[in-house]
Amino acid sequence: MTEKITILNQKGGCGKTTTAVNLAAALAKLGKTVLVIDMDPQGNATTSLGFEKNELENTIYDLLTGKCSLIDSVRETSTPNLYALPSNISLSGAEIELSKEIGYPYILNEKFEDSEILFDYILIDAPPSLGILTLNALVLSDSVIIPIQSEYYALEGMLDLLQTINLVESRLKSSCPIKGILLTLYDARTRLAKEVSFSIKDFFKDEEYIFKTKIPRNVKLAEAPSHGQPCITYAPDCPGSKAYMDLAKELIKLDGE
Repeated sequence: MTEKITILNQKGGCGKTTTAVNLAAALAKLGKTVLVIDMDPQGNATTSLGFEKNELENTIYDLLTGKCSLIDSVRETSTPNLYALPSNISLSGAEIELSKEIGYPYILNEKFEDSEILFDYILIDAPPSLGILTLNALVLSDSVIIPIQSEYYALEGMLDLLQTINLVESRLKSSCPIKGILLTLYDARTRLAKEVSFSIKDFFKDEEYIFKTKIPRNVKLAEAPSHGQPCITYAPDCPGSKAYMDLAKELIKLDGE
C-alpha cells in the first residue's frame, strides 16, 4: 500500500524542498519505489531532481487541468527507484483555473484513484502557502511532515498551518495526521538551536510527534540542487546525506516495516 506524505510549511527557507527530495532519494536507496510530486510553481524539487523545468511537457499543471494522464506526466529520474511528477511556472495559474471546478480540493486525489501506478511512497513538496494546491496535496495525503528550521520565529504561523490541516480533516473529511516534526538547519553547538528544540517540544506537548533525526546545516545540501541531483547521490557521505538516510530509516520503522 502506498504511503502518501505531504512535506508542508508555509514559511520559506525551512528545508521543505530539500527534505522532499533527499528523503525520497534516501527511501529509494533503501529499495523503496518513490514518487516526488512537485506542487510548487517555483519548481525547485523538479530542478533538484535533474530536470530543466522550462523545457518540460506534461507537468503537474497539465495533469490537474486534464491535459494529460498520470502515466504521461510521471518521469524517471537518474536515481534508481525514484520518480518525479514535475512542475514549472505554469502551475502558478492553476489556483484560478481549479477554483472554477466543482470539488476542486479532490482533483489530484481523483487522478491517482483512476490510475494503476503504484509506489511505496509518494512525497509531495507543497507550496509555501495554504491555498488550493496545498489543499489538493493534503486531500491526497495520508499524513504530513512539517520541517521547522532551528531559528528564531521558527513556530511563527504554525497555528495557521495546523488550522488548515484541521480544516481538511473536518470539512473535507480527509484524515491527514501529522507524521512528524522535523528539525532542520540544526547546529547543536548553538544555544538558539537547543532553545528552538525545547520550544517545539513545548508547543506540540508530545515528543512522539518529533523525529529523533535532526537535519544539520550542511553546505553540500545547498550545493546539490545546482548539480541536478539529490545530496544523497551528490555527496552520500556528507552529514546532511547521512541525516536523511537516518530519517528514511526512522520513517520506515514508524510505518512498521
